[in-house]
Amino acid sequence: HCVNLLPLRSRFDARRKFGEYLSALRQTVLDAFERHQYPFGSLIRKLNLPRNPNRVPLANVTFNVGRLRGRLNFERLAVEVARNPKRFVNFDINFNATETDEDLSLDCYYSTELFDDATITRLLEQFEMLLEKAINNAEQRLFELPLLSEAERRQLLVEWNRNTAEYPRDASVRELFQAQVERTPQAVALICGAERLTYDELNRRADQSANRLRELGVGPETLVGVCLDRSPALVVGLLAILKAGGAYVPLDPAYPQERLAFILEDTRAPVLLTQKSFRDNFKFQNSNLRLVCLDAEDEVHPHCSFRAPCSGLSPDNLAYVIYTSGSTGKPKGVAIEHRSTVAFIHWAKSIFTREELAGVLASTSICFDLSVFELFVPLSCGGTVILADNALQLPGLPARREVTLINTVPSAIAELLRMGGVPESVRTVNLAGEPLSTRMVQQLYNLGTIQKVYDLYGPSEDTTYSTFALRSPNGPATIGRPIANTQVYILDKHLQPMPVGVPGEVCISGDGLARGYLNRPELTTEKFILNPFSDRSGARLYKTGDLARYLPDGNLEFLGRLDHQVKIRGYRIELGEIEAVLGRHPAVGETVVVARQDTPGEKRLVAYVVAKPDTTLKTNEVRDFLKTKLPDYMMVSAFVLLDRLPLTPNGKVDRRALPAPDQNRPDLEEAYTAPRTTTEEALVEIWNEVLGLTKVGIHDNFFELGGHSLLVTQVLTRVREAFRVELSFRRFFEAPAITELAAAIEDLLVREIRELSDEEAERLAGAGDSELLASQRS
Repeated sequence: HCVNLLPLRSRFDARRKFGEYLSALRQTVLDAFERHQYPFGSLIRKLNLPRNPNRVPLANVTFNVGRLRGRLNFERLAVEVARNPKRFVNFDINFNATETDEDLSLDCYYSTELFDDATITRLLEQFEMLLEKAINNAEQRLFELPLLSEAERRQLLVEWNRNTAEYPRDASVRELFQAQVERTPQAVALICGAERLTYDELNRRADQSANRLRELGVGPETLVGVCLDRSPALVVGLLAILKAGGAYVPLDPAYPQERLAFILEDTRAPVLLTQKSFRDNFKFQNSNLRLVCLDAEDEVHPHCSFRAPCSGLSPDNLAYVIYTSGSTGKPKGVAIEHRSTVAFIHWAKSIFTREELAGVLASTSICFDLSVFELFVPLSCGGTVILADNALQLPGLPARREVTLINTVPSAIAELLRMGGVPESVRTVNLAGEPLSTRMVQQLYNLGTIQKVYDLYGPSEDTTYSTFALRSPNGPATIGRPIANTQVYILDKHLQPMPVGVPGEVCISGDGLARGYLNRPELTTEKFILNPFSDRSGARLYKTGDLARYLPDGNLEFLGRLDHQVKIRGYRIELGEIEAVLGRHPAVGETVVVARQDTPGEKRLVAYVVAKPDTTLKTNEVRDFLKTKLPDYMMVSAFVLLDRLPLTPNGKVDRRALPAPDQNRPDLEEAYTAPRTTTEEALVEIWNEVLGLTKVGIHDNFFELGGHSLLVTQVLTRVREAFRVELSFRRFFEAPAITELAAAIEDLLVREIRELSDEEAERLAGAGDSELLASQRS
């Protein structure tokens, strides 16, 4: 066996006792010895395994055992076995055990391209501990055998989570804002376009609306829906609900009616704050729902007091309920209390200076919890909230030069960098929701004006952020350490802590944890469990489903997911929810949805669909069906029709065998129409490049072709370069077809020509544009 490599296949069940496992392993080794003459090379060829010149296929770790019997005697010379260090190894790790009459020794050789000395030393110490404990008690189950010394266990569970900090545990979010109003009543609290509100003005408006809500019965534990556009009324409405003692439930006006109806039914919200233009969004039957339009004078009565209402609010009451994607086909509401929100705000105030929070860009929808930072952190410390529809609007904001901090997702900041849209006033950038590359960090610091780039991580179930890292230009990619009063554990499925460097599930405990999922007690019990490492009564642990590992310095490295949840442009999406909705279409038999990245940096949703027998499946009909059920960010970009789904030998869908969607124009309701003018031809070429397609019709809807807001930015940038005109986001969303965009571009060009001076017109005429000028200036 020293000449021929013997691969061993061991079936590992962590619930087995060590003695039982050892007996089974012994038999496996004996069976392998009986077949030791079968060449290892022949086995590799038989299995048709891919070859890599730098690594041996099939087996990456070897274990050799040698025996050295008797003593060597050279008269008066002292003799000992010499261990000759290897300078090259074919395997990732090679263990050599040598047995003599006196002892058993173990040498370890390893690839320095994969491991450092500290990692291997740790591995050997853990192996030694494992053997000692197993030999002393062979009746222990494998998952019960400790890999960590007491010192290592204490470091992982206690020392790296020692971050207790004081904060006002009895305060509420409304009290933090009220205290700031009293400190700086005339400071600017909110900027929206050209409109500015001081703390005192914002407070008085919120108090008046809060008193109206109190008249309607809103108080502690009352859930109030909020469906407003991004205007000062939005911030007024949120503060009014909190001041009345209620908890806000964000609703995006772009959501399909079915989703809006489900959330309002699930929350049993008696009141909905909205505006007159959105009334039609809520035509569905809900006799118990009272709509209050903040832009209607008769809704917020003039007689309502401007004084802060008394609500009897306690820190244990709900502050908000945010709905996230749910794997069962329905969204789930994450319920966050005031104490958790106050703990988070207080941590943020301890990390970010007043100068950094002087002008915070608030560009995230209130349906996502990044907005909690953008709104309530600056309003609790005297900063200014600068409201925008989205982060990509920043370059065109009137107050762009007052923005000091951007809080967004990496995909959005990538577009801002590409378009040169980060103002020189910005000093700090917070990035969350997606992995943050070292290259992007370097690009931000290379601007010369950015002083800090933070990498933040956290699920909605832990009040926005759980860990943070101040990234350096050339430092490693890490999500850092837990924020104050938060504990993070990396555990296996048996809730045992994983050693440094070993991946496991991210489990979070601390003051930021949500109360649970609204009206989902079974799911709450499954995901929020008792914390086995805490001595605090009732302490809980949230199992995130995220995969990470601890690095030797105590920082965390994020590695992905344990399930099929994905993040696209910062949106948290359960693929199972899309699959469940697709499965309700009468012509869909089987379906699987995956997130593909066929183009670098561009992740998109692709649905693979098998039609039911004797049915005709049209993708444009399926797309229209999804639009009535799911929000835009969960819309599938491409459909692939299959005769059957590829399966693994175990009968599960083989996701790696799913084909990439082709680059042809998708099946749309609108018939293909070729471009007719030079402007349309130029736009078709731009769309093909941005969308990765080979054929686009002039009447095709950009978003039905797989487009989204970040790609809109690329289109607008290329339009600016090609035509030297500025098209706004709003104009694009109002006219997302090439014919409409071409007309808008030509209209802008005509206006510019008509405004030319005579000297400019003569210069252009000399360049060959005389006919165009004559026709447009007449």
